Amino acid sequence: MPDHPEKRTVKVCIIGAGPAGLLLARLLEQCGIASVVLERRSREHVEKRVRAGLLEWSTVEAFRAAGVAHRLDRHGMVHDGMELRHDGAAFRLAFSELTGVPMVVYGQQEIVKDLIGARLESQGEIHFGVTDVRICQVGVDGSLVQCTLDGIPVEISCEFLAGCDGHHGVSRAAIPAQRRSSHQWAYPFAWLGVLAKAPPLSPELIYAVTDRGFALQSMRSPDVSRLYLQVPPNEPIHLRSDEEIWHELDLRLTGGTGKLPTGTITERVLVGLRAHVEEHMQYRTLFLLGDAAHIVPPSAAKGLNMAVADARLLAEGLDHWYRSGRRDLLDGYQSHSLRRAWHGQEFSEFMTSLLHVSPGESAAQRRMRRARLDLLRRSSTAATAFAEQYVGLSRP
Repeated sequence: MPDHPEKRTVKVCIIGAGPAGLLLARLLEQCGIASVVLERRSREHVEKRVRAGLLEWSTVEAFRAAGVAHRLDRHGMVHDGMELRHDGAAFRLAFSELTGVPMVVYGQQEIVKDLIGARLESQGEIHFGVTDVRICQVGVDGSLVQCTLDGIPVEISCEFLAGCDGHHGVSRAAIPAQRRSSHQWAYPFAWLGVLAKAPPLSPELIYAVTDRGFALQSMRSPDVSRLYLQVPPNEPIHLRSDEEIWHELDLRLTGGTGKLPTGTITERVLVGLRAHVEEHMQYRTLFLLGDAAHIVPPSAAKGLNMAVADARLLAEGLDHWYRSGRRDLLDGYQSHSLRRAWHGQEFSEFMTSLLHVSPGESAAQRRMRRARLDLLRRSSTAATAFAEQYVGLSRP
């Protein structure tokens, strides 16, 4: 960076163009608060990056309020329940009946496309391929960021800084080490995920718990399935042939009946199951959102929904500050978001232990898992409590 970079000022600088960063920018724009979004990757990369696609109803409402739910409402698949299979038996948990709200399947990459499209249409400032972002200062009255935009070295002075750039981004590292405190752990298995040109076995999600390991059937459209297999954490992504993957999925999802629809596998991904929580999600004028603040295993599909909740909360706090000059909502961001993060972690931990066979697991541990599944099937009270957590109503 040269001695005299071009100087810019903005109220809010947002690092990261994932759902949290893009939604925050959109909500701030609706409040008349100017922001700039800096993204390390290319636009093509972030729009094709396949992630979670299971949306809580509050998340759907957030996108509607932001005016970016036109495609979601047309193409999102409403799920009023899901199916759990174990020991050759199956039962359905009816979310809409138990809680009053459904879930919606709509790919994260589609959400990102919608938010980027809205940002560009409104001529909001967003930059892709910014690989040299450096947070030079996080002060009590503002922060300073340096980077290169369109080949020009720039120094951005902002009143607030939103770190939405993930676990390995520059934002989390900008909090002084003596102020950071975190918890992290990993699970002894992974998910092999495939995207396939094949209709789903069922119009709703199927979670299959077997002695061979877990399997999940999801979908992206009536003709495209998203499926996952529990595998060892270090399994090479191309170890299994397509035929072996379909065979194992059929064994776990149908008991080997051959009823699972098959087709061309167009994409593979290996997803590690890990968890992380930052106890300090704000420092002076810097706020962490989404994966920069917390990571959950995908078992309960909470990551995207928690990131959206972070964006809504911070947008509300910033709007309150700029309208009234009061920091009470901003100062409460950490405690509120952290409480929700731990609730999301707790349910994700419960789902992970409920669904997966751990290496070296004892017969007694397997019997306890079966007892928990049996309780969900037999007790409407247990089923309702589970459903409230699954759809996000129990997360404060």
